[in-house]
Amino acid sequence: MSASHQLLWSIGELAERAGATVKTVRFYSDQGLLPEAARSSGGHRRYGPEALERLRLIRSLRTLDLPLPEIRRVLEDDEAAVRVLEDALDSRLRDLGSELKSMRWREAALQLVRDCPPAQRAGRLKLLGAMSTPPSTAPLARFWRAWLPARMPRPATAAFLEIAVPQPPDEPHPSQVLAFARLHAMTTAPCPDGRQPQPEVHRVAGAGGAVLLYGGLAEAFDLAAPHLRRAHAPHPGEALDAYVAAYASAYRSRDTHDFRRSLAARLSAEARLNQYWELAAIVLTPPGGRPQPTPGSADDWLRAALHQDNARAA
Repeated sequence: MSASHQLLWSIGELAERAGATVKTVRFYSDQGLLPEAARSSGGHRRYGPEALERLRLIRSLRTLDLPLPEIRRVLEDDEAAVRVLEDALDSRLRDLGSELKSMRWREAALQLVRDCPPAQRAGRLKLLGAMSTPPSTAPLARFWRAWLPARMPRPATAAFLEIAVPQPPDEPHPSQVLAFARLHAMTTAPCPDGRQPQPEVHRVAGAGGAVLLYGGLAEAFDLAAPHLRRAHAPHPGEALDAYVAAYASAYRSRDTHDFRRSLAARLSAEARLNQYWELAAIVLTPPGGRPQPTPGSADDWLRAALHQDNARAA
């Protein structure tokens, strides 16, 4: 027998050398991923050393959970093999990250149901069953779009949603799962009269004024956030000035003592979403962590600062 024939193996011999099953080798061969060196007189496949190297590479790629189409691209595109492999690995890492997040949410949800009093389990199962895991923020975004003034420009709406919609944590505590489930239930429940109550300032300001209002409020909330993190008592200052200026622009007015007194009265009569912000704070802050400011907690702080400022000016 010639040296060239000594390097050719049957499908069984190739499988044995690679530590694989004959079924596995036949599958990859049928998929066109393993090159045949020749056929025997009886029509049986024969493979050379390159097939063994190819098979080992395929099995290595499969341990990374790469799908066959991605493996084919790596094997067939020699010039771009590095880029193709990196793209495939990046894609798989993203998929695994999503799968891990989903599993962590399911684990926390199971703990939530297991650890609650038996009488509460049915209610919690109903809450959890209404949302996906990990949950989508789309219902919360729809809720706020209905709350915001009609015809508000998209960039302004997007900027508000970024601070108003809490993102689900990757590794949630059961209390965060419960809070998000309650947020989901709150924002998907139908309004009693079929429409969410709109703040009076929306009607006065209109879409154009609302852009100025929410842009100014975002700035004021950012200025107030460090004070909330340090647990500073509400007090007049730069954050309050930005807060009042936002409403003054919406009402087409000036920041005066009289305006601040009238603003405090108007805000006291406005609709509040306290429950939403309380739940959002839980979603953003794991147990034992430092509470993270939300637009709701910043607004509370600034309203208290406004009342304090008015009392000093009286």
